[in-house]
Amino acid sequence: MAVLPLRCHPDPVLRQKARRLGIIDGSIQRLVEDMLDTMRHAEGVGLAAPQVGVSLRLAVIQLPEQEPLVLINPEVVKRRGDRDVGEGCLSIPGYHAQLKRSLQVVVKALDREGKSFRIKGEELLAQVLEHEIDHLNGVLYIDRLESPDMLKKVEEEEDGEEAHAE
Repeated sequence: MAVLPLRCHPDPVLRQKARRLGIIDGSIQRLVEDMLDTMRHAEGVGLAAPQVGVSLRLAVIQLPEQEPLVLINPEVVKRRGDRDVGEGCLSIPGYHAQLKRSLQVVVKALDREGKSFRIKGEELLAQVLEHEIDHLNGVLYIDRLESPDMLKKVEEEEDGEEAHAE
């Protein structure tokens, strides 16, 4: 398919609450494929539609060694516990921070065929689910920091590659 350009902070589309999807047609299926290609190309584990300039409640997730997950109109229905995590974002390149995320979440959504499902995520999956659903609500992970001083520039490693947060 295609790799789409990523929108970066302070692009206003990242601050809008995304619209619910009504019809899942061929254009949405193409967008899903393009978002998966874009996420993989950027070496991310999740991507929300606003990050590619589309203000719709659609996100894709693919953790290492797992099948991709497509979430349409997702919402968190339950949270449990919390933990400190390192987090970065494709829309805020070159930075990362420590923040609190839920230890476990339950999310309800539609899959790419429009079938309703629930998923329970723990640890990294819980973190990515919360992060991507935040994007759909116009919230960035930097909004969850206790202080702007908590945002740290990613340091270059000796081989010239950036060190990536989760």
